[in-house]
Amino acid sequence: MASTSPRSVIFLVVAVAIVVSDAQLQLSETFYDATCPQAASIVQQKVNAFVDADRGLAAALMRLHFHDCFVRGCDGSVLLNSTETMLSEKEALLNKGSLRGFEQIDEIKMELECACPGVVSCADILALVARDATAKVCLLLMNISKNLESLTIRK
Repeated sequence: MASTSPRSVIFLVVAVAIVVSDAQLQLSETFYDATCPQAASIVQQKVNAFVDADRGLAAALMRLHFHDCFVRGCDGSVLLNSTETMLSEKEALLNKGSLRGFEQIDEIKMELECACPGVVSCADILALVARDATAKVCLLLMNISKNLESLTIRK
């Protein structure tokens, strides 16, 4: 029986990783267009309303996505509640009291479930919310910048 060299094993692992990443892990802004065409607009409208009511919430919503993706990838696990046998990420000592926005995510999830039951994943909701919160903050900053420019006295 022939032995396998470490170099050929590494080559095989890299080749499989490239094929899997190209075939399975492509991101698409149109992913839900056929299964839940209103998903993006539902999320955007809700995020805009939440951030209009509390501008500091934009950063909190972005932070939720960061914390979800930081440890083991973007899987929506930051939204899980603790059980008798497992302490959840959101109730872990380092996150307890520092993460917020869970109620808003729950509200968005509920509206998405009414529109498209079982279609939009929690991880995708966090990603869409973070994207829209970032966009909302950028728009707010651009408006502030325009207002400041109009107040500038020119010599």
